[in-house]
Amino acid sequence: MRRITLILREGAAGNLPVEAEAVCPETLCKTIDLSVFVGNEKKKLRDVFDIRVDGEAAGPATTEIYIIGDCSQVKRVGEYMTNGKIIVDGNIGMHCGDFMTGGEIEIMGNATDWLGREMLGGKIICHGNAGNYCGSGYRGGRKGMRGGEILVEGDVGDYCAECLFGGVVHVKGNAGLHAGCNMKGGKLVIEGDCTMPCGDMFAGEASIYGHVTDFMPTFKEVGKVVEDGHELIVFNGDLAHRNGKGTLKVASFERI
Repeated sequence: MRRITLILREGAAGNLPVEAEAVCPETLCKTIDLSVFVGNEKKKLRDVFDIRVDGEAAGPATTEIYIIGDCSQVKRVGEYMTNGKIIVDGNIGMHCGDFMTGGEIEIMGNATDWLGREMLGGKIICHGNAGNYCGSGYRGGRKGMRGGEILVEGDVGDYCAECLFGGVVHVKGNAGLHAGCNMKGGKLVIEGDCTMPCGDMFAGEASIYGHVTDFMPTFKEVGKVVEDGHELIVFNGDLAHRNGKGTLKVASFERI
């Protein structure tokens, strides 16, 4: 087992974004002599992070990356990750876990926008809050997250699980606007409150244990169910689509 510890150097990036797609078990299990872009300037990884390497690794499956510091401006960590583990002891920037197919990312702090964008497999655990577009597709894309699991223990921003196609997105806190909009599959669980969820839903399943403020009138109430101790009202839709086969389950709601 190899542990690679990266400690963000104070002032190494200033307020500039760090494009850190190289920070991934697939690359760091081979070499730490890598470069990242800080703004538009290419720098060695060792100029941005203090690096410590312990143990040996036979590949990404036996590689663990431990990142220390407030890395809110460090982007694309774990992009295309297939195996191994990344632990972030702090906050992490945009696009963490984009397109990952396996392995695990654990974030002790908060994540900014696009966490797990178009994820295919693996697992992301965020112990803090996540920003907008958590588990979503990118702008203009028709498929968002297609597999794997995202767990956010805090709140998420707007458009969580937009275009969800597969996998599970579980939010223990509240969600912002339009969670689960344009869903085509997968499962979304929000334990807190949200506003205007699941519009333009084709398929999939969304369960909201808190209060829902407004949602499309093109959902048809079909009954009630008890799920994880919560009594939920079940709706089918979005029936604006001829074949809208989604299931939206809410604990309480108001339509404005």
